[in-house]
Amino acid sequence: MNPHHTTGQRLLAYACLALSMSLVGSYVALSKPLVATFPVLLLAWLRFGIAGLAMPHWLRRPANEPPMTRRTRGLVFLESFLGNFMFSICMLFGVSLTSAVSAGVIMASLPAVVAVLSWMFLRERITARVVMAIGCAAIGIGLLALTPAHAVAPGARTAAMPWLGNLLVFCAVLCEAAYAVIGKSLTGQLGPKRISSLINLWGFLLSAPFGIWFALRFDFDAVHAGTWLLLVVYAVAASIWTVWLWMTGLKHIPAAQAGVFTVMLPVSAALVGVLVLGETLSLMQLLAFALALLGVVLATWPARRE
Repeated sequence: MNPHHTTGQRLLAYACLALSMSLVGSYVALSKPLVATFPVLLLAWLRFGIAGLAMPHWLRRPANEPPMTRRTRGLVFLESFLGNFMFSICMLFGVSLTSAVSAGVIMASLPAVVAVLSWMFLRERITARVVMAIGCAAIGIGLLALTPAHAVAPGARTAAMPWLGNLLVFCAVLCEAAYAVIGKSLTGQLGPKRISSLINLWGFLLSAPFGIWFALRFDFDAVHAGTWLLLVVYAVAASIWTVWLWMTGLKHIPAAQAGVFTVMLPVSAALVGVLVLGETLSLMQLLAFALALLGVVLATWPARRE
């Protein structure tokens, strides 16, 4: 922890990180009605495009910010490709094939995955508690394989395939963990607003070929006004609010400590699935979720001070 950061700055950073992950979990769950209306690749392109219209002024480099180096440009691209583009594709396809509750259980493995990536790329030490947390997350995810297949959602264009959906959501977890690790490096070079706008721009460019192809064949007149409103909220939350809040928090909090707040992601996703989308928690899912949250507690519980 930087000794120059005041208590007020740390508390504000904690609030930003917690709110960011809560919003991510919420829009992961609320994306289910959207993927029942739009093709996934078209939805991703629309998300980046709508968000881009809201923050073009964030792209300009502030006078007090140094020019980007080649390494910084590479990190911005990776942050967008993994944390924006691939996360969106894997997550949207995944939640279209499984339930929001199951997605929440799988995303509870995020702190453990962040710990593994930190060990691999940042050479951080993995404690025995983190090893146990990884085991709890793995068992929790494995229990989902014993859960009966989910019914096809009304209006869905394809049969539910929970095993494939769960696998894709876990791939999204890997992308989100990479996003968390890379983000800390970027906050030392760029401001939160510029990071948000740059990675959204890359996401728009990466998804444009697929999005344009689907847009030319899609009947936009059939989309209801409520769905358009949900799409706008989803785009703003996914590309602006969550990224800006997360990067703002990371400026004052170490990446490992910020991983604690990813607990809000699976919790909010499961709550939205149950309270808003009308899903139910089966006994097997409840047990899997409990094990996953136990893993979160083991991975994020503060170490005893010397």
